[in-house]
Amino acid sequence: MRLVKTIKEVREIVKEWKKQGLTVGYVPTMGYLHEGHKSLIEKSVSQNDRTVVSVFVNPTQFGPTEDLASYPRDIERDKALVESAGADLVFNPEPVEMYGSHFTTTVNTTEVSELLCGARRPVHFGGVCLVLTKFFNIVTPDRAYFGQKDAQQLAVVRRFVKDLNFDIEIVPCPIVREADGLAKSSRNTYLSKEERQAAVILSKSLKLGLEAVKNGERSSAKVIDIITKSLETEKLARIDYVEVVDNENIQRTDVIKGEVLVAIAVYIGKTRLIDNFIYKVED
Repeated sequence: MRLVKTIKEVREIVKEWKKQGLTVGYVPTMGYLHEGHKSLIEKSVSQNDRTVVSVFVNPTQFGPTEDLASYPRDIERDKALVESAGADLVFNPEPVEMYGSHFTTTVNTTEVSELLCGARRPVHFGGVCLVLTKFFNIVTPDRAYFGQKDAQQLAVVRRFVKDLNFDIEIVPCPIVREADGLAKSSRNTYLSKEERQAAVILSKSLKLGLEAVKNGERSSAKVIDIITKSLETEKLARIDYVEVVDNENIQRTDVIKGEVLVAIAVYIGKTRLIDNFIYKVED
């Protein structure tokens, strides 16, 4: 496995692979990798001849009061995990390599990015779309892999890939959880011991909502109420949002029908965590 720092190096390596007729999978990450990331890499390795993993804390998707400076970084640890998962190349550029000294282009979506995290973090998805547009053009993968924990991001990526005619298959991968149900996240490292125990309330509350839907509840308001009341039993939890939206367009729906995304964002102490479930109502 190789680690490279420049766009030129990545392009040269991938071009050589493609001359050999090899397929290329791509896993974008912001580093400080965990088992959730590893599952994406292993999926790519299983479906492609070569796999590229980017490790890049993207400054354009952080707002001015967010945790860009403190976001955890450990490239040596990340290299070890990527190698153990069987990938072939780690691309770890510096911000100046990606954006130069005077970058003025933007890439944005509408509709799918307006609610949920998009409403709370107004620059976030524009930054995601911009950096992924650049990575897709640099890596030119056949397939790219995204975790369903970031369900709105997955919907945004699917939309802009379709709208901009990228010839890339977007492969969703299921949420990877700790033994007690907490969704794996690099931001879990911010939690104190007490906060870590409290954070389990996210998955517990979603489980109650899912049980209600499976038992036939079709009112979005009632499902939201079930989840909200459960979250409110944890004194360290502060709700950012609890929403039910259709899973393609990320727009609110009063009635649970088709494929819906039930998504939550909750502060545990100062740490903002997200989680969700997707449910498809069969006709």
